[in-house]
Amino acid sequence: MPDFAKADPQLVPRLLDDMQRQGYAVIEGFLTDEQLQAARDHVNHEVERHEHEYFALQGQAAVKGSIFEQMSVSPQVKDLFCQLYEGGVGQPPRSPDIFPALRCLQGLTGKRESYYFHYDAAALTALIPLVTPSEGRYCGDFIFFPNLRNIRTNLYFNILEKALMQNTLTQKLITFAVKRGWLKPVTIKIVPGNAYFFWGYRSLHANEPCDPKALRSTVLLHYGEPHSRDNLASRLFLGWNFRRARISNERTTRKDVG
Repeated sequence: MPDFAKADPQLVPRLLDDMQRQGYAVIEGFLTDEQLQAARDHVNHEVERHEHEYFALQGQAAVKGSIFEQMSVSPQVKDLFCQLYEGGVGQPPRSPDIFPALRCLQGLTGKRESYYFHYDAAALTALIPLVTPSEGRYCGDFIFFPNLRNIRTNLYFNILEKALMQNTLTQKLITFAVKRGWLKPVTIKIVPGNAYFFWGYRSLHANEPCDPKALRSTVLLHYGEPHSRDNLASRLFLGWNFRRARISNERTTRKDVG
C-alpha cells in the first residue's frame, strides 16, 4: 500500500476553514512524483483503450489494481476524509467508503463534456489533476459556484434541485451567462499532483473546455452521501448518473491494449 503522507489529519482545521471561506482548499503535492507517474501510466493505458476520446471510469471496480483504487482504500486518506466530513457536516458519514472516478477529457467527445454544471451526490469531493494542458486558450480549468446550498434534509427536495439545475435548458442558460460574463464562477487553474477539496454536494461545478488535441485527466474522490441509497428515488437518480457516464463512454470504441 503506498504511503499518502500528505493526507495529514493535522491539516483538517485549515482545510475546513479554507473551504468555508473561499469554497475550496488545497493540499499541494498530495501525490509524490512516483505516485503521479503511476497514475499517468494507468491513464495512458486507458487513453489508448478509448482511442483518445472522452471516458469516465466510476467506482473501485472500474479502477481495480490502480493507484486510484489504492487511494480509495488507504486508511490515511479515509481518515482524512472522515474528519473533514464530520467537521463540515456535523455528523458521521453513512458509509466509510470513498468512491473514485477517473475522468479524461480529450477529442471532440471531451469538448461536449465541458460546462456541465452539477451538484455531486456526495458531500465532500477531492479533485486530483493528473495531466493538464499547459498551453493554449482551452486548458479545462475548474470552475464553480461555491457553497450555493446547504445539505438538504429532504431527499426529494435535493432530487428536485438537481433536476432543475442539471437539465439541458438550464445547462445552456448557465453556460451562455458564463460565456457572456453575466455569471462569474470561481476559476481554478489546477496543478497535477495537488488535491483540491470542496463541498461537491453544495457547490455547482464544471470544467471549461479542453483543446480536443490535448488531454485533461483527473481523478475525483467522492465521500459521504448525506442521503440513503436504500430507497427507489435514490436508486433511480444514481442509475441515471451511471447511465450518463456509460453513454459517454460508449461514444468511443474500446479496444484491448496489451
